[in-house]
Amino acid sequence: MTSLTRRQWIAATGFAAIASARPLGLPIGLQAYTLRNELPGHVPELLEKVAAMGYSELEIGDPFYNLEARDLLPIVRRLKLTTPSGHFGSPEDKEAWARQMDHANLLGVRYMITSFPREWRATLDGWKRAGDLLNHTGELCRRHGMMAAYHNHNFEYAVVEGKVAYDHLLESTDPSLVAMEMDCFWTTFAGKDPVDYFNRFPGRFHLLHVKDLKKGYKPMVSGKIEGNPFAEVGQGIINWKRIFGAARKAGVKHYFVEQDRCDRPPIESIKISVDYLKTLAV
Repeated sequence: MTSLTRRQWIAATGFAAIASARPLGLPIGLQAYTLRNELPGHVPELLEKVAAMGYSELEIGDPFYNLEARDLLPIVRRLKLTTPSGHFGSPEDKEAWARQMDHANLLGVRYMITSFPREWRATLDGWKRAGDLLNHTGELCRRHGMMAAYHNHNFEYAVVEGKVAYDHLLESTDPSLVAMEMDCFWTTFAGKDPVDYFNRFPGRFHLLHVKDLKKGYKPMVSGKIEGNPFAEVGQGIINWKRIFGAARKAGVKHYFVEQDRCDRPPIESIKISVDYLKTLAV
């Protein structure tokens, strides 16, 4: 074997250090919603670019931008992408949910994620109903070797009958049946601290959505958002080292880059985010 020069050794080991620096040593995932306008009709070529950037997990929906599960499966297998989680419709539609469970199983999905209709949000009774339905959905998912999960936005942090609604939901759901997907942007945007929730509800947050918040936006839990508060990971005010430093206690097993709005082509935004995460050693 040819020996390396000192400069070659530094370059090689430096690259290895960067490649292994991603948070928690876990694969970097992408929530495909960021590319929602680009993916229809272009799934194979865009996912090839996603994989080449360094993403190795994909959070999906059903159907996936006009592709059924059986059509998506060979694409993700070829690109060595895994699909551990997906966002699905409301489990109130039992026939649709059963069909989605079949599709999720085919793709190897472990977490079936949902959220709930706007009309449930105003009363404690609505949040109790949400908790009951999540527990029921969790039972169904467990029978199929999966787990139900809930994704938050900012409205969950409104105070309902003297208490933060999200706290009601966390306390009313069975941790063995229902995991949480913490969206760190929306939690921060609501004026709350993700790490506080990690400490108060350890082990509940199996998944994270990571996107950044631009400086200058006041906390809000409802109302119209002016402008674009979303930024690429590492380009805003969120302390990602602190969040990932507490993520093991939270129970995090997967995390996904997502950006609802971008100031540049979304394919460029997700590259900025993954490049930042590759260098974040926690």
